[in-house]
Amino acid sequence: MLITGIKSKPVYAPLRADVGGRYHLMLGIGPGGIALLRVLAEMRESAPQAIANARLLFVPEAADATDTVEQFKQIGLGSMSLFDDGASLLDTFRTVLAESFMGTRLYVAGPESFIGLAMKIALEFDLNKDEIRAEEIGTLARRVYCVHCRTATEEVRTNIVRCTGCARWLLVRDHYSRRLAAYMGVMVDAEAPGELPPLKEIYL
Repeated sequence: MLITGIKSKPVYAPLRADVGGRYHLMLGIGPGGIALLRVLAEMRESAPQAIANARLLFVPEAADATDTVEQFKQIGLGSMSLFDDGASLLDTFRTVLAESFMGTRLYVAGPESFIGLAMKIALEFDLNKDEIRAEEIGTLARRVYCVHCRTATEEVRTNIVRCTGCARWLLVRDHYSRRLAAYMGVMVDAEAPGELPPLKEIYL
């Protein structure tokens, strides 16, 4: 049974600028650029000097890449790096965090699966909750962790999914693990092998 509304499911507030920070590290994918541009507009109004200390790591989507990237260029960021995919961005993010100074504020905008992986890395570097802000925007596709073989299946849009590790059919639960940055997947036909519920695309 799919259990909904449980407390482990993250809730993200809209991003706001924290001008009390000395450095501003921004991560975004696709439509997440809209939220980051809004934060930068707030900075320009209240603390324009902060923009020179802002660093952007961004994966543009093909549909609006030129327009969004051009807007970022016009702002005059301290640094901007573009990536082809989220995995490459997160690899660089880990390196950047290792070189970061006290007073860094982290802003993350994009799909929940991307936010979760970014948060996981941030917590490895002991950033506290006051230093991290996130806004969910984009696809609702989930990262699902198989409790049987410990493999994570990415970009899951359906209520059940075949595990990429052990090939079991998993029920995608609403229970979310911040440590694993994933929703839990449990074998759906353990009691009645081969009996599967209708496959439905629900995380669009």
